[in-house]
Amino acid sequence: MYECRYYKKLDDARVECQLCPHHCHIADGKVGLCRSRRNRGGMLVSEAYGNPCSLAIDPIEKKPLYHFHPGTTCLSIASTGCNFRCLNCQNHDISQVSPSHVGHYNLPPSSVVQLCLEHHCPGIAYTYTEPLTYIEYVTDTAQLAREAGLWNILVTAGYVCQPPLKDLLPYLDAANIDLKSFSDDIYMKVSGAHLQPVLDTILAMRDAGVWIELTNLVIPGVNDDMQMIRQMCRWMVSNGLADSPLHFSRFFPRYKMHHIPPTPLPTLKAAKQVAEEEGIKHVYLGNV
Repeated sequence: MYECRYYKKLDDARVECQLCPHHCHIADGKVGLCRSRRNRGGMLVSEAYGNPCSLAIDPIEKKPLYHFHPGTTCLSIASTGCNFRCLNCQNHDISQVSPSHVGHYNLPPSSVVQLCLEHHCPGIAYTYTEPLTYIEYVTDTAQLAREAGLWNILVTAGYVCQPPLKDLLPYLDAANIDLKSFSDDIYMKVSGAHLQPVLDTILAMRDAGVWIELTNLVIPGVNDDMQMIRQMCRWMVSNGLADSPLHFSRFFPRYKMHHIPPTPLPTLKAAKQVAEEEGIKHVYLGNV
């Protein structure tokens, strides 16, 4: 077990996790909302540290990153855990469970870097689940990867407090942030979280010089309002992100949203047109 870096001790052996805006108050023996950070006798530990449940070599375009070293590969790695509760999660079998419920590899940070080098991948992608919930593992691995001349890529929903993020930012080269909608109500309804911290993460990455691409999964009847999409694109342009690629991704029935049909292609094309009208220079359609 690895002691977490971002928490404070409370009375009665309870702790407050200070990693993300949920600020979970966790009793002894219990876990936070992410299911991977546990209170053990008044000490918060990460049960995901060094225990990835998924490894793969992916084309970088799968992240998706289209303007960051296209045509290359990356070592994709994930541990269990997520601080969202997305009703449409396509990786719920590893994101919505605790580390003890799935098989895993024993890979400390140095072993991840060595594995990446052995397979001649130029970079590591922290992906599939929510890597910010095991940020200590990501940061330690990313630091060693940087020293070895490897890229570090984060695929994330961006729900994190600023102090932990600032510790990771110096080692990040690129990120794809899942901007699920431009409505706080929809964020709460679909994912159980708030919009503003995600926007704060995007701007912090921008200021740190991280290459940013955004993904917006368009769900019929949920976040496919073109006026809201227009507001999102205007926010991007007004915050200096007109050159950041925007990926509109097609929804397919998943997890607790099997009752919703796939996104019609005309809806995605309409979203692309709106984005281009508002000044987004690179707009792509995914899952089509």
